[in-house]
Amino acid sequence: MAGKKRQFGRVRKLPSGRYQARYLGPDGIDRPAPETFRTKRDADDWLADRQSEVRSGDWRDPDAGKVNFGEYALRWVEERDLAATTDELYRRLLRLHLLPTFDGVDLDKITPPSVRTWRTERLKATEAPTTVAKSYRLLKAIMETAVDDELIRRNPCRIKGAGKESAEERPTATVPQVDALADAMGPRWRLMVYIAAYGPARPEEQAAMRRPDVDLENVGVWVRTAEPELTTGRRAPGDTKSAAGRRFLVLPAFMATDLERHLDWYAEKTPDGLLFVGERGKPFRRSTFGRKWRKARARVGLPENFRFYDLRHTGHTLSTRSGATLKDTMVRAGQSTERAALIYQHSDTERQKEVADGIDAHVRAARLRAQEEQAKQRSGTERARDA
Repeated sequence: MAGKKRQFGRVRKLPSGRYQARYLGPDGIDRPAPETFRTKRDADDWLADRQSEVRSGDWRDPDAGKVNFGEYALRWVEERDLAATTDELYRRLLRLHLLPTFDGVDLDKITPPSVRTWRTERLKATEAPTTVAKSYRLLKAIMETAVDDELIRRNPCRIKGAGKESAEERPTATVPQVDALADAMGPRWRLMVYIAAYGPARPEEQAAMRRPDVDLENVGVWVRTAEPELTTGRRAPGDTKSAAGRRFLVLPAFMATDLERHLDWYAEKTPDGLLFVGERGKPFRRSTFGRKWRKARARVGLPENFRFYDLRHTGHTLSTRSGATLKDTMVRAGQSTERAALIYQHSDTERQKEVADGIDAHVRAARLRAQEEQAKQRSGTERARDA
C-alpha cells in the first residue's frame, strides 16, 4: 500500500545512505536543511518543525543572520542620535573590547556560549569589571536590535547581572580640604572648585558657563548647556546630561565675593564670554587642568583616586547634612529619576536657597572649627617652646 503523499517539503536518500530535506520557503526560495540526517524520521521531524514555524508566523529567513557583526554594530552606532561623548564611548568599547572577538563573525553565529567565553576572557585580560559591564550592555543592545530586525531569533546575551556595574564608594572631601584645594589650584580656578563642591556642577557644565549665567544678586549660576571634551581634545557643545541638568544653582552666600571677583578678574571679557578660561584667555584643556589638579591634590594630601568629579559627592553629602531632601539633592545635582514617588515632591528656588543657606552655615562652622584647632595647635607649640 502506498504511503501518504507528503504535503510539505521533500526528503531524498543520498548515495551515502543519509537523508537530505528541503522545502519551499514563504519567500519562494527552495530551502535545504543545513545538514543531512541519519534517518528519514529525523529528516521528517526537521521538516515538521519548519512547517510549524511557517503556520505560526515564526518562520525566519535562515540566511537573515548572515550579517557581519562589525558592519552591523558600526551602523547601529551611526543610526542613533547619540551625544558626542556617548558616541565616542561606544566606538571605543567596540574597537577595544568587542570587535577583536566578533568583527569577523556573523550575527547568527554569536551564541550564548561564545558570549560567556568572551566575557570571561575580557574580565581576566582587563581586570576592569566596570568596563566589561559597559561592553556587555552595548553588545546586548546591538543584538536586541538584531532580534527586532528579525535577523536572529533570540538575543544570545543572557548572563544575569553581567551588565551591572558595582562601582566602589567614592571618597568625599572635608570643608578644610575643599578650601585647601581651592587655594592650591590658584585664584583663577578657585571658583571652579567651589562650584564643583557646593553647586554641585559637573565639569562639562562648568566648561560651558558664560557671563550671563552668573546671577550676583541671587548668588547663583545657571546651567543651560554642557561642553564635554573628547579624547581628541575637541569640545562637543550640546545639551546637559538630562533635562534635569538644566537648572539654576543657588550657591552658599560665602561664595558671593568669589563670584564677583572671578567675573572681574578671570572671565572672558566679551558680554557672552566664557566664565572659565585658561591663562591665555582660551577655553581650558582637560589635560592642562588635570596637571594642576593632580599637583593641588598631592599638596592637600588627598589620595590619588580622588578625582575632581568627586567634589560632587562632597556636595551631595553637605546637602544632606544641611537638611536637603532627596528631591532637593537631585535638583541641585541635575539628576533625574523615574520613581513615581518623587513626581509629587518639589524643590523650587526658595527651597534651594534654604538648602544653600544650610550649606553656607555648615561650611562657616567647619571653617571656624578648623581655625580654632589651628589656634590650639599654635598655642600648644608656644607653651612647649616657653617651657
